[in-house]
Amino acid sequence: MKKIFLLTLLTVVQLSLHAQYAEVYPPNWWVGMKHNKVQLLIKGEYEGFKNEKISIKYPGITVKNIHDFENGKYVAVDIEIAATAKEGDVTIEFITGTKAHAVIWELKKRREGNGTAFAQGVNSNDFVYFLMPDRFSNGDESNDRVEEYKDQSLNRDSIYLRHGGDLQGIINHLNYIQNIGATTVWLTPVIENDMPNRTEHGYAFTNHYKIDKRLGGEEAYLKLSNELHKRGMKLMQDAVYNHVGLWHWMQQDPPNKNWIHQWPTFTQPNYKEQVFFDPYASEKDKKQMSDGWFTKEMPDVNQSNPYVANFLIQHAIWCVEKFGVDGWRIDTYKYVDLNFMNKCNKALTDEYPKMTMVGENWCEGAVNQAYFTVNKLNTKYKSNLTGAIDFEILFKGIQPALTQQNGVNSLYNTMSLDFLYEHPLNNLIFLDNHDMSRIYSVVDSSIAKVKMGLAWLFTTRGIPQLYYGTEILMGGKSYPHDGDVRLDFPGGWKGDKKNAFTGEGLTSNEKYIQQYTKILANYRKQTSALRTGKLMQYVPSNGLYVYFRYDEKNTIMCVMNTDTNVKNISLSDYAERTKNFSSATEIATGYKLSKTFSIPAQTMWVLELK
Repeated sequence: MKKIFLLTLLTVVQLSLHAQYAEVYPPNWWVGMKHNKVQLLIKGEYEGFKNEKISIKYPGITVKNIHDFENGKYVAVDIEIAATAKEGDVTIEFITGTKAHAVIWELKKRREGNGTAFAQGVNSNDFVYFLMPDRFSNGDESNDRVEEYKDQSLNRDSIYLRHGGDLQGIINHLNYIQNIGATTVWLTPVIENDMPNRTEHGYAFTNHYKIDKRLGGEEAYLKLSNELHKRGMKLMQDAVYNHVGLWHWMQQDPPNKNWIHQWPTFTQPNYKEQVFFDPYASEKDKKQMSDGWFTKEMPDVNQSNPYVANFLIQHAIWCVEKFGVDGWRIDTYKYVDLNFMNKCNKALTDEYPKMTMVGENWCEGAVNQAYFTVNKLNTKYKSNLTGAIDFEILFKGIQPALTQQNGVNSLYNTMSLDFLYEHPLNNLIFLDNHDMSRIYSVVDSSIAKVKMGLAWLFTTRGIPQLYYGTEILMGGKSYPHDGDVRLDFPGGWKGDKKNAFTGEGLTSNEKYIQQYTKILANYRKQTSALRTGKLMQYVPSNGLYVYFRYDEKNTIMCVMNTDTNVKNISLSDYAERTKNFSSATEIATGYKLSKTFSIPAQTMWVLELK
């Protein structure tokens, strides 16, 4: 613990204001925040930095404590910001002998709206379009390479090198994304990844408080957020609490060694989430699951260290206020210290009550998946995670329905397990993403099956997420090359012969599925029953699966025929939901159907009952 030094004799101290003398994390804060107790982590350039005396004199800011670390380059300063504090430049002085250096730390006015025009949460009213900035569109060729970064690759012919896509490219095509029907854009991480290679995916942070310049930097991210909000759309940020990149200062030059989980030799997780609720689990297995490193390039962060926890939580709040984030997708959730995650989630919702978070938990069973979100389980640990990224409904639901004989039984069974969740509507549902084979390849390039998958995606419960390019039948398998599912969106680069934004060069099938996606998504946008209504499903029979979404305004009948034979349907067989209706309209085609009709093989119809 350091003694707080209050500077009283400025006349005998030579003061030098030097912006680069020390780095302060977070680089600024805001007046009027509920989170008004902030821990400033300050990093100097030499080993004896911690021995300098620190002075902060600013109306409304009180220094409560100062902490030093094993590494003499760091100090942590606990400050409290009073409700009376005004925005302005705060001078932090570092004094040794008769010399003093100083840096300016900003106390800012809050973002316009104070959480009413942003931080709105992402919920079942939304449709999330998910993309990788490096692979979507190159809107600014001047940032394709940035001289200061280690990775100077730029080669679209390689699936593992950078391709040059950026945030301006996304901004240029927001009309396309909105016209498809999306309300929310989720990007793979945009935070700086100054790693030597494989920087295209963004999951190896090297500086939390910088936006990667190859994507356009802070200015472009702010512009994207503002452009989305002008359209009434939302921004979902990809959060990574579990690990950092090897070249992050947490690994290269940490305040203490215990900022990163240490092992005698490289140790990966055991990938068994069961250890957290197994009554017979060993502490050894729990430790390996939570503390193991994914790869040698991604050191595992120790969130049980209170300084690390403060750093990560403050960064999360900072991102929301700085960039107007509306919701979080949290990477590798089940590998993070779960008590920390509850604390972090609560800090966000305390500041922004509408904020929502969905966690990536690729689990071995619906009970396991439910454990990591708000659930109805009687367990010692109770998660406050808003919703799950629903891998269970993908792998044990829609994929079997589309690829296995009578696989709709698996879909029905998985849906029946929604009693495990407190709020199943908050689960994010999807057909594919950046880590798994694309749905077009999963169903062996069957147009009919992709259509069924899309019809299910936009009509079942939850928050639909579409991975960029699924709407134009982009294929690819994740094994053995994950890069095969992360290819460029056609039309995003000058000279592309195929352009999905304009339709130029697309095949008739690609155009057809693109239009089909647009019809379904926009119909969902205007139909409350599909967004927030109740769901009723009927036991499947010989490949036929029927379910309803309904509320006081609409009743939507969803008929999925995965069999190879035509099926005859009578509304009277589903009288519990159809007794007041005499006809139906298929929303994609406008076909009018009576009380009895036949549905072709390998077909799903979405019917508005009249």
